[in-house]
Amino acid sequence: MPTILIIEDEAKMRRLLELNLGDDGFKTLSAGDAETGLRLLASEPVHLVLTDLKLPGISGLEFLQSAKQQNPALPIVVMTAFGSVETAVEAMKAGASDYVLKPFSLAEMRMVVRKELDNSRLREENRSLREALGQKYSHPNIIAISPKMQEVLATVERVAPTNSTVLLGGESGVGKDLIARAIHEKSRRASGPFIKINSTAIPENLLESELFGYEKGAFTGAATSKPGKFELADKGTLFLDEIGDVPPAIQVKLLRVLQEREFERLGGTRTIKVDVRLIAATNRDLRAALEDGTFREDLYYRLNVVPIDIPPLREHKEDIPGLANLFLARFAKDSGREEKITDISPAAMQLLVSHYWPGNVRELQNVIERACALASGSQLEAADIQLDSPRNRTSDIRNGSASDRFLPDGMTLDQWEDEMIREALKRAGGNKSQAARLLGLSRNTLRYRLSKIGIDDNETE
Repeated sequence: MPTILIIEDEAKMRRLLELNLGDDGFKTLSAGDAETGLRLLASEPVHLVLTDLKLPGISGLEFLQSAKQQNPALPIVVMTAFGSVETAVEAMKAGASDYVLKPFSLAEMRMVVRKELDNSRLREENRSLREALGQKYSHPNIIAISPKMQEVLATVERVAPTNSTVLLGGESGVGKDLIARAIHEKSRRASGPFIKINSTAIPENLLESELFGYEKGAFTGAATSKPGKFELADKGTLFLDEIGDVPPAIQVKLLRVLQEREFERLGGTRTIKVDVRLIAATNRDLRAALEDGTFREDLYYRLNVVPIDIPPLREHKEDIPGLANLFLARFAKDSGREEKITDISPAAMQLLVSHYWPGNVRELQNVIERACALASGSQLEAADIQLDSPRNRTSDIRNGSASDRFLPDGMTLDQWEDEMIREALKRAGGNKSQAARLLGLSRNTLRYRLSKIGIDDNETE
């Protein structure tokens, strides 16, 4: 069983944690101050640390920084008083895995400990992810021949059996809902409900009642009580799409559900307990939302337990033929035509593969559906493929000529610049300083551009 190090200066609390975690089968080590904790950490194999932030001598935050230098992968859960949430957020920024507010229930602490140990195991397995990609992962309705999509499915396989919150990122149309459903179907909650809600599809004044339900008389027109999506998803999975657009007032209630697994209906006083796994998705840069103050830091860290970034279709074009044939089979079957469409010509397929696909998989699906409806033969030809006109072109503003184009069809200036950055990295063999020189950029400017397109700047030079 894993070994847990408890650092708490209050002897009664320390002993209570030792007894309860020991009853759960864990081996425990304990210390009354950070200095003793660091010595134990250096001499004993430890799988997780529970530490108070307010300690005699070295503070819990200083302990966290020292412990992370020794073992960056070690999960550390911090304990802090209710009035010190800002300090807890600072600890999360410094590398803490989670935080628990005092006073807490022992059941809540056990849940957090087990979740963090699950996450630690997941991170350990992901270290060998590249080697594991030699194995082909698959899921119905998901085409994943390319290494990038195989990496996504490999992460799905590892995270699905846990109860960890998952944050899906990626452009609109990449298939975040399919990945969320795959996680649910491969989880221990597969027999439970899978409830989906898109926060942008519901007016802001109705979103709270949709998520948490309402009691009779809570507002004008509430003739009866109604359960919300969290109640309907009990013992299952709730997929909350476009999490970045949730209003601040509702972010507070979401944070409470994630922390305590409980809430009250709108207009109600009865506390409702739920067992729900949350999968959130966004096509926004949540870090930018943190900086401009539209998204809560504490909620972000609660959501970003296991992030999965789904690449845009232009970055895994190897999957386009498989996706096109999947959609062809689906729409040809439902078209009602006497002569069934059974194939896509090489010229048509080349047209599909060479397109930039700003709308990603959703755009490809629409193009195939339109082609199936308009095709005259049993094979889709290049003439049947109708791609949307590019939105960004230099099609001669002065005389109307479409002969001069600076950008490929369907590609925006920002997208073209992002592609140039990726190409420079490729030519520089991943050396970011060399890539900056190729692009004529400063190292700091390149670092900023890399963060915008989701590439970690973790190279030490």
